[in-house]
Amino acid sequence: MSYNDVILLLGSNIKNPEDNVNKALSELEKKIGAIIAKSKLISTKPVEFDSFNFFCNIAVRIKTQLSPFKLLTELKNIERSMGRIKDSADLGAYQDRIIDIDIILYNNIKFISEKLIIPHFKNLYERDFAKEIIKQVQ
Repeated sequence: MSYNDVILLLGSNIKNPEDNVNKALSELEKKIGAIIAKSKLISTKPVEFDSFNFFCNIAVRIKTQLSPFKLLTELKNIERSMGRIKDSADLGAYQDRIIDIDIILYNNIKFISEKLIIPHFKNLYERDFAKEIIKQVQ
């Protein structure tokens, strides 16, 4: 079987963010695939919305057999199982969240659909904190 090389970005800023990120990492390994590289864990101010809650962020590189859409479905399942009910896309704005898991890169593909855009442009090219930790796992 072939494996896909994927970079994900995880973030949390409520209800013990570091524990939330660690729980999500554990769920990723159980349900998605092996984590082969991790960035350092960093603390960042919220981006594109106001909040007093800082984020705990990490980038990871994983190997998975899942297709991009199946991967997205499983990531959303992990987010929901951890208590995230509404996605930012559904709300039309960013807000505090227990966990957020974004697909940044998936092999070397470029893909655009209504629900999924790869690569994740904002995190890959515009957000300095994300660029910093993504480089650590590339």
